[in-house]
Amino acid sequence: MTVSPSTELPSGARPSTVRVLALADSDSYLKWAACLLDALPPGWTARTAVVRSPITPSADQIRAALNGSMTAEAEVLPARRLRRVLAEYEPDVVLLACTGPVVETLTGIILGRGGPRPVLVSGLPGISVPASERAWLFRSAADLFIVHSHREVAEFTEIARGLGVRGTVGRARLPFLDPAPPKARRDRVVFATQAKVPVARGERRRVLLALAALAERRPDLRPVVKLRAWADEQQTHRELHHYELLWRELVAEGAARSGALTFDTGPMREHLSHAAGFVTVSSTAALEAIAAQVPLLVLSDFGVNAEMINLVFEGSGCLGTLADLEAADFRTPDQSWCAANYFHDPVDDDWTAHLSGLVAQARTGALPVPVRLPYPGGARARRRARMRLEAPAAMEVISAVRQARQRALKA
Repeated sequence: MTVSPSTELPSGARPSTVRVLALADSDSYLKWAACLLDALPPGWTARTAVVRSPITPSADQIRAALNGSMTAEAEVLPARRLRRVLAEYEPDVVLLACTGPVVETLTGIILGRGGPRPVLVSGLPGISVPASERAWLFRSAADLFIVHSHREVAEFTEIARGLGVRGTVGRARLPFLDPAPPKARRDRVVFATQAKVPVARGERRRVLLALAALAERRPDLRPVVKLRAWADEQQTHRELHHYELLWRELVAEGAARSGALTFDTGPMREHLSHAAGFVTVSSTAALEAIAAQVPLLVLSDFGVNAEMINLVFEGSGCLGTLADLEAADFRTPDQSWCAANYFHDPVDDDWTAHLSGLVAQARTGALPVPVRLPYPGGARARRRARMRLEAPAAMEVISAVRQARQRALKA
């Protein structure tokens, strides 16, 4: 939902309607924010914006991220305009749906304005097992930290207690687990890519070759590589070896048949509505597949551990291998695992109740003083993060110069 700034109120007055300003910096965080806003209490209003940075999503990515939500649009604005937006909109709540360094930088801008402050909300848009202390360090000033399972709430609450931060950890069912209606023809095998894992070029080529082998063995199935972004688009995390480019290499080498795989973007829920099977190395989209009752595989060939971001799938019954993929041997998850991990009863969700209480505190001036812990990496890293946000074009030039110097030294 997107609303225009309201009419002016008398000095010192607060509107009766609770206003939420949602700020995102990437497509995945924007999708998460838009879906969370759909669950706000009745009568609350929201405004959504993407803060310009080196990972700003394209117009197509923004449309895909908002697909299926009630948020109609998200303006893209530079960080230097944030103070003006805050002054115009006067939000009761600011949802910082951004990567950690951006959350920390925006927090500094918001708290540096002086006067009554809004409730600060942040969180993580997907699977967050095992819980990370680093995630809390960037978000230590948050009044409410949103995660998505009983296990995550317990782990992040324990970390908060150890760090001495005052924020509450709230639970929300992952907001994009409502599937699109299935189509009559379900003939796709959807591979959900992940920018961070696997890292090695050779491992990614193995995945593509397994999908190509599936295409040859099962002409009734159409493997679709569902990309988070095309090779020339930005995404939340940097992708060193893009699948689209690796596939072109394999075809040029004669290792795979051109046309065996289809590459596409767009909303995952639409792809799953056509899917007969789903596969990933590590992606929150696996949970979307479970919700859509699509048999799946979470590949274990490259390890099952925190580094691969797939540790949570131990005991799920969904782990499998590239050989299973070639044979189209997909799995149905264990129901007890589902109940403990992301598919809890919606009545267990408590984030909106926590948020309502915090808004009431804010309106009486009773919000606690936020705790801002030392920046991971120190003051120099904090300055660099702020420059990336406030002068992304300059940082891109600096990065390009550094890369050129590195190449020259290696030559």
